Amino acid sequence: MHFQSAPGPCLIDTHCHLDAAEFNGQRDEIVSTAQACGVGQLLLPSIHSDSFADSLAMRARYGCWIAFGLHPIYLARHQDDHLQLLEQHLQQHAPVAVGEIGLDYYLPGLDAARQESLLVEQLKLARKYNLPVLLHVRRAQDRVLKYLRQIPVPGGIAHAFNGSRQQAEAFIGLGFKLGFGGAMTYSGSRRIRELAATLPLSALVLETDAPDIRPEWAQQQPNVPANIKNFAAVLAGLRAMDLHTLTGALWRNSYQAIGLAMPNV
Repeated sequence: MHFQSAPGPCLIDTHCHLDAAEFNGQRDEIVSTAQACGVGQLLLPSIHSDSFADSLAMRARYGCWIAFGLHPIYLARHQDDHLQLLEQHLQQHAPVAVGEIGLDYYLPGLDAARQESLLVEQLKLARKYNLPVLLHVRRAQDRVLKYLRQIPVPGGIAHAFNGSRQQAEAFIGLGFKLGFGGAMTYSGSRRIRELAATLPLSALVLETDAPDIRPEWAQQQPNVPANIKNFAAVLAGLRAMDLHTLTGALWRNSYQAIGLAMPNV
């Protein structure tokens, strides 16, 4: 049940909130089921300072990759000294990335200026500690790109990508991979499916955002990392690719996205 012991090229869930309350009492089963479906690793981003300890607990129990960050939709929970706490965790606990960070101009009532200030400070930390970032971007693609150009970081992942082709190419040009998952499974998501089918394979990674962004076939229940197996099948179908070949490519992309050396296989 420990991800770090997983062999060879495998499926990786590059964005999974395994610590979410929806999974309380079920995590061992959720992880075991994911592994049985070929998921060999997952990346757990944090969302506020109170979740840093949960991320560390998940890594200790399951061997998953973790990231520390202050999510833009939790502005009410973030205090000024939480940036200091974040930096302490980056220094002391060896996360693979800074995240989940970014901008959300979709939800009402979120202070845009405060979101942007928080993003800037976290990008500075990512640059200082040479860490990639996991980006939350909703209706703010160009604004996030602006800050990435001003404060270069070692790439990362634009989570749940839903921008235009031009914006996709801009993120890729800055060294980012693009995360595709549940939204790609809906036949009505034509733009997202077209991008998943036609963008360079080297720029793509798979994710669930579990328990959120539920797939078309399971809209009434929490998303889970085991769904990555079916997401891979959907992507293989969209790209008319052999699933084994696709899995190997996505495995390499996931390691590259967070700057980790791939294991010898």
